[in-house]
Amino acid sequence: MAIIQAQNISFSYYGYQKDIFKNLNFRIDSSWKTGLVGRNGIGKSTLLQILMGKLDYRGKIHSPVRFAYFPMDCDLSQTAYALFLQRNEAHEIWRMEQELHGLQLDPECLYRPMRTLSKGEYSKIQLALLFVTAKDFLLIDEPTNHLDIHARQVVCDYLRHKSGFILVSHDRNFLDNCVDHILALNKNSVEVISGNFTTWHTQKTLRDNEERAKNEKLKKEIADLQVSARRTRGFSAKVESSKKGGYDKGYIGHQSAKMMKRALSIERRIDRAVEEKSALLQDIDVMQELKLWHEPHPKEVLVRFEDVSISYGARSVAEHISLQIKNGDRIALVGKNGSGKSSIIKLILGEDIAHTGDIRLANGLIISYVAQNSSEIKGTLADWIEREGVDQTLLKTILRKLGFHRELFDTALSAYSEGQKKKLLLASSLSKKAHLFIWDEPMNYIDLLSRIQIEDILVAYRPTLLFVEHDAAFCERIATKTIRL
Repeated sequence: MAIIQAQNISFSYYGYQKDIFKNLNFRIDSSWKTGLVGRNGIGKSTLLQILMGKLDYRGKIHSPVRFAYFPMDCDLSQTAYALFLQRNEAHEIWRMEQELHGLQLDPECLYRPMRTLSKGEYSKIQLALLFVTAKDFLLIDEPTNHLDIHARQVVCDYLRHKSGFILVSHDRNFLDNCVDHILALNKNSVEVISGNFTTWHTQKTLRDNEERAKNEKLKKEIADLQVSARRTRGFSAKVESSKKGGYDKGYIGHQSAKMMKRALSIERRIDRAVEEKSALLQDIDVMQELKLWHEPHPKEVLVRFEDVSISYGARSVAEHISLQIKNGDRIALVGKNGSGKSSIIKLILGEDIAHTGDIRLANGLIISYVAQNSSEIKGTLADWIEREGVDQTLLKTILRKLGFHRELFDTALSAYSEGQKKKLLLASSLSKKAHLFIWDEPMNYIDLLSRIQIEDILVAYRPTLLFVEHDAAFCERIATKTIRL
């Protein structure tokens, strides 16, 4: 058991006006399984880089343990076995095989070049390489990206039996099942609690509601006191003016002083109430309601697949698929990576992919699409708005509601974090009037609070939606139908 402590950590990126951190303080135990949560752009990955010693900062970090970072930098031409030998002097390969067993990976993955591994295999191999060195304290940054639901559960079970790490993940179920503490970066503070994400979020929601109620009560109290102070000062002035010829009758003077004293007492109460009110709402994320510009199509069935099989050359991806997308459906496409989910989406979007069977789309169908990756995001926000043909005011309003700072509107899109890029894609989709929304892994990199906002809008407006998503909690709340491949 050892304590990792951050004292008065302050940091800002060069040329960026806003401080990422200012006098940040926290203490965690090196044996804890700690989940790090907060909005996109609040500094989660930056904090991990500071702990790794890769950024210059003000303040002090005391740590008796050595940090290791996921994802690790490695030569993709090397095998995992070669990387293991570099990291472990004892060369006890059975330890690595034991880690792979816990991750349900075939030991033969050890002897393949890293570039030949699937994204899921690559992530699991990296975790095994890092955990096999027991003396390291791991900083794990979003390990669930590119993992399907089954793979996420495997990694979750693996981490549940480990200790000594900080984990950044935007998957609620994943966090809930493999951490025992939460380190939360709020708007103006940091807090550490015992429990998982649901524990923290429940406590924060109760606290926020209590602060809002107290804030409203203080607002009313301050308004009433201000009226009373004005009335009392008026009475005092009226009494004072009743003096004649400068002659101060004792009773009148006493009443005037009494009224003035009472007015000063009320003003002190106002000051205290204002001070108490100013301490409230500092860390409340205002979950503003989003709006969705969807239109029902006059046809009931928007998309129909009849006995469709998809192949790439000699390789068959999916066979004998039959499905319908009707107005109001919210359909989750579920299956392991490589089962054909993205191929189905591409066929609906009109891409030329070899297939057999019959595909029919309703005439005049307007589709709003969010791609899995953000590689096309470049240039400025003004360039993006012109290219996408979306309403500038509406897009910026949605981005602000999703936690964007105004200075990001003038920042090069290439400088956006992956979460901010994904929010731009989603905000653009939400800004378009469409009959059908198609989202391919829309929640990758999106922070948990923004996920809840997006879920709320989908539940409220009930658009027709086809989506691929590996966040089980999102699927459970949003999907009206599930198609398993």
